[in-house]
Amino acid sequence: MPRLLALVALLWAVALGRDAADDWIVRTEMPVLVHATAPEVRDREERLLRAYTVEDGLWRMELTPDRVDPLFFAMLIAYEDKRFEDHQGVDALASLRAAWQGLKAGRIVSGASTLTMQVARLLEDGGTGAWAGKLRQVRLALALERRLEKHEILQLYLRLAPYGGNLEGLRAATLAWFGKEPGRLTPAEAALLVALPQAPEARRPDRHSEAARAARDRVLARMVRAGVIDGETARAALRDPAPKRRHAVPQIAPHLADRAIAEGAGRHMLTLDRDLQQSLERLATTYMQGRDPRLSLALIVADHRSGEVLASVGSASYAATRGQGFVDMTRALRSPGSTLKPLVYGLAFDRGLAHPETLISDTPVQFGTYAPQNFDGQFRGELRVARALQLSLNIPVVRLTDAMGPAHVMAALETAGLSPQLPGGQPGLALSLGGVGLSLWDMVTLYAALAEGGEARQLRWRLGEEERGTRRLMSPRAAWQVGHVLAGLAPPPQAGPPGRVAYKTGTSYGHRDAWALGYDGRYVAGVWIGRPDGTPVPGAFGGELAAPLLFEALGRARAEPVPLPAPPPDTLLVSNAKLPAPLRRFGGSAALAPSLQVTFPPEGARLLAEPRGVPVKLRGGVPPFTLLADGEVLGTRLRGPEILAPLAGPGFITLSVIDATGQAGRVSIELR
Repeated sequence: MPRLLALVALLWAVALGRDAADDWIVRTEMPVLVHATAPEVRDREERLLRAYTVEDGLWRMELTPDRVDPLFFAMLIAYEDKRFEDHQGVDALASLRAAWQGLKAGRIVSGASTLTMQVARLLEDGGTGAWAGKLRQVRLALALERRLEKHEILQLYLRLAPYGGNLEGLRAATLAWFGKEPGRLTPAEAALLVALPQAPEARRPDRHSEAARAARDRVLARMVRAGVIDGETARAALRDPAPKRRHAVPQIAPHLADRAIAEGAGRHMLTLDRDLQQSLERLATTYMQGRDPRLSLALIVADHRSGEVLASVGSASYAATRGQGFVDMTRALRSPGSTLKPLVYGLAFDRGLAHPETLISDTPVQFGTYAPQNFDGQFRGELRVARALQLSLNIPVVRLTDAMGPAHVMAALETAGLSPQLPGGQPGLALSLGGVGLSLWDMVTLYAALAEGGEARQLRWRLGEEERGTRRLMSPRAAWQVGHVLAGLAPPPQAGPPGRVAYKTGTSYGHRDAWALGYDGRYVAGVWIGRPDGTPVPGAFGGELAAPLLFEALGRARAEPVPLPAPPPDTLLVSNAKLPAPLRRFGGSAALAPSLQVTFPPEGARLLAEPRGVPVKLRGGVPPFTLLADGEVLGTRLRGPEILAPLAGPGFITLSVIDATGQAGRVSIELR
């Protein structure tokens, strides 16, 4: 009986001890488990563009175990805590081994710290030597194992482990020491990353390269004994040099990244393509070498089909001081010079004021007290509107602006989604010569609308951002006519044959801004060069300074040139002699003509083909009329309000009617 009582008493004591231990662990005061990580900006494929430090200037970056090379985990667990998956925070076997070795040697021979205990120390930033500190780590490790999954404990290690200097966490370490993400690591790299947290300052590769290499090699040797890697792999890894310098954390697209972070911390996904962005940043830096250091540069490339910005360079060098490189010149308000002229011509084509083959006078003219002059002070007499645009003459475009009214040009800028700033508040005739403040962002938006057949949409730089819809700036016919004229300009030397890119250059008053904007069948780009402080740049012309960079940027955006679109069916492709009489010479009165409408057949009608043809009924417009089917002229000098279209069918046909002022009406029908 006494033995039975003693056994019961022993079991009761053990139970009480277990319950007390459980209560001790449950009552553990937990440290903060959530730590701030670096705000990040990533490209369209989730590749890092730029990151920012957290408090105290630390590089601590978000990382989940699934984005780490499995080799690192295999080495880490084999080296630091081979029973990590089995213990509950404290490895009893390792503790007994360490105690026995210490008793025999009279000193500490090996440690028994588990990965969970190391995480506990990192969470509290505590030491390991004092017994009180060690006991606290044991208690916290046991509590962590009860509250967290194993992968969550590993994630804390990945985020908090020290790697020298202000580097905290595995991802900051791989970016700094190897210049890459931790998803793919060599055996030598993985071994160094296992060794560094044990003595992060004494083994810093940039200061103590030999110590870092020796520690790495010891890890490799143990990995062979543990069977993680074979001997041949280890021997090859031993030949890899240890890093001797620290890579800078990526600082790609710094201006746009700053803009994203200014709208809120966290993780930001942009529409940029990192490869193209880096390529254009290097191009910008190289292009400005040897030039006035006070100059800056801005460059944007976008996909005009989607409106997504693929690259945005705010300056040639973010760190440049004399050129104020920290200023994002893609958003700075500047005078666009002659780059607004295509808009004026497109509006004139759309309103029936002119046609590319219309003759217009480049002769001295005065509007009140305003007498515009061409940039070279010369007059060319009467010439085609297309040629006037290609030569970027001032007098013809001012004549067109006067005919439609500068307020209409201003309204078109706002319709396109731009943010024009007028110096005096009221638009004048000088508006079409650049007398308005616009940014490169605005101008690329405008040229994207021309490229998209007159359909304007806002440029988007945040991935997944909802499109705000489109607005009609001008007809597809007018937009195509502008693009066709601009594609006829000779490109810069070594930029390829003409006809592939529709582009326009511009130089603001006093040579303060040099511009080039252009597009092909898919991409639109814009370049600005000047001084951020607005002082003149003597001898700077858009055609000489900005145009070569524009073509180089477009060339890097696509493997092959994307053809410009074919003309819309209602485009009148005739010489001046075959134009309706009012369009042969610009007179300025056609804007008052009544609008032209095709009232029959209605859009989408299905009609039976008849021998005499299809009747076409018109309302408004100024006769005579020109009739086209799918762009082919069927008749000229026709009178309304009803005409016959000689169509045999069957099939789908687009009928177009153009009046004497250039206005057009169009319907699509099906003949059976």
